[in-house]
Amino acid sequence: MNRLEVFNQYRPLLLAIAYRMLSSVTDAEDMVQEAWLRWQTAEAVVRSPKSYLSQLIARLCIDRLHSARVQRERYTGSWLPEPLISQQFPNPVEQAELADSLSFAFLILLECLSPTERAIFLLREVFDYDYAEIAKIVNKSVSNCRQIVCRARQHLALRRPNVTASQQQEALVEQFLESWDRGDLHGLIALMAEDITFWSDGGGKVTAARTPLYGRQKIARFLIAIRRSSLLPAFTASLLQINGRAGIINYVDGSPTGVFTFDFADCYIQSIFAVVNPEKLSSIQSLP
Repeated sequence: MNRLEVFNQYRPLLLAIAYRMLSSVTDAEDMVQEAWLRWQTAEAVVRSPKSYLSQLIARLCIDRLHSARVQRERYTGSWLPEPLISQQFPNPVEQAELADSLSFAFLILLECLSPTERAIFLLREVFDYDYAEIAKIVNKSVSNCRQIVCRARQHLALRRPNVTASQQQEALVEQFLESWDRGDLHGLIALMAEDITFWSDGGGKVTAARTPLYGRQKIARFLIAIRRSSLLPAFTASLLQINGRAGIINYVDGSPTGVFTFDFADCYIQSIFAVVNPEKLSSIQSLP
C-alpha cells in the first residue's frame, strides 16, 4: 500500500483518539490533518504504521491540549465538549464498542487529568494498547504508565450508568422531547432523577445559564420557560445519535442552534448537557 492508503486505514483510529483527547471535532480533524502532513514527509523507515501514527497523534494532541486548557480557564460560563454527530466519524465498531467513552459525562471527567495522563489513560482503558506501546508513545517507563493509569482510575472513580441499553435511552429522550414540546411540566419531572444537573454552554456568544442548575423541579420549569419564551425564535427539534447516545438537535430556519445530550442512571435522566455556542455547532449540517 502507498502512504495515503496506509494513513486512511488508520484515520478512524486517529480521529477517535484525537476527539477523546481534545473533546472537539474541529481540533481533532486539524490534528489528523497535521499527522497526515508529517506522515507524508517522514524519512525514517516505519515498521509499524499504527504505532508510529498513534505516537504522532498523541503527541500532537498533548501539545494542543496544553494551549486549549489555558483558553478553557478563561471561558465564559460552563465549558462543554463540542458535540459529535455519529455520521461525522462513520465507524460501526466505534459506535458499538467505544460509545460509553464518548459521553459528555466521561469527557468532562477527563478534564481533571493532565494532557499526558489523559493520553495514557485513554490509550489503555479505551483503546486497549499494551503498556509497552503506551510507554513508547508518551516517552515514559512502563511502570510509570501503570501508576498513572491506577491513579487516574482512583481519581476519576468512573461511574458506569445503570441504563446501558440504547433502546431505553432512546425511549427516555423521546419521552423528554414529547413532554417538552407539550409543555408538560409533570411529564418532564417524571423522567428526571431527583439530583439531576443541567449544564449549558453558550461561550459568551449567546444567552445561556452561566452556572449549572440542580434539581428536577427547577430544571423542568427552566426548560418549559425556554419553550414558551417569546424572546427566543421558534425552533424544531430532531432526535439523533450524539456522542454515541440518543440526543436532540434544535434548528431555527434549518440551521442548528442547540444540541442536547444526556447522561442516564437507574432509568432516569441524570444530567442534561446543552451546547448552544455557535462555534461548537459549525460542524453540524443544516437541514435541507
